[in-house]
Amino acid sequence: MRIALIAPNDEATGHIGGDEPDVPKYWKLSIDIARAWERTQAEASTPHTRKVAMRSSMVMSPERGGVFDALLGLTRARLGGAIAGGRQFISWIHDRDFVRAVELLIARDDIEGPVNLAAPTPIAQRDFMAALRTAWGARIGLPAMRWMVEIGAFFLRTDTELILKEPARRAGSPSRSRVSL
Repeated sequence: MRIALIAPNDEATGHIGGDEPDVPKYWKLSIDIARAWERTQAEASTPHTRKVAMRSSMVMSPERGGVFDALLGLTRARLGGAIAGGRQFISWIHDRDFVRAVELLIARDDIEGPVNLAAPTPIAQRDFMAALRTAWGARIGLPAMRWMVEIGAFFLRTDTELILKEPARRAGSPSRSRVSL
């Protein structure tokens, strides 16, 4: 998913993305998977089962092995700087908020369909890492150029898609974040 700064991006009117003219073809893979998953769920015949498609952002928890642990590891190593300029937005949710949101979805029979689970305001990657460095007491965080991230992703057997995506922005338009629980 991408964060649209030119329009609301919520459960009812949200835009998964991937149709923009300058999107690299390989970025469409995760978008196609998300669309297929939600389409299959919607088409499944489950007359006595309520369907909720949880669209979760990164879940930040203090547990070892999670995304927060990985980002903190970069910060400890003084590598927690901006990635390719740092304009990409990070959508996230605290693990306790995630659990509360799931509990709410279980308790509320009137909620169905796609539901975004994210903090109400995404943050630019460079600002997120600056806050993490400040909290950790690290004065510096070396930045990473796009080509560096691509090499690192190759060795980690992952993709740069979610790291390098930048938001769509129209000149002069105000920032609007997506609606979430």
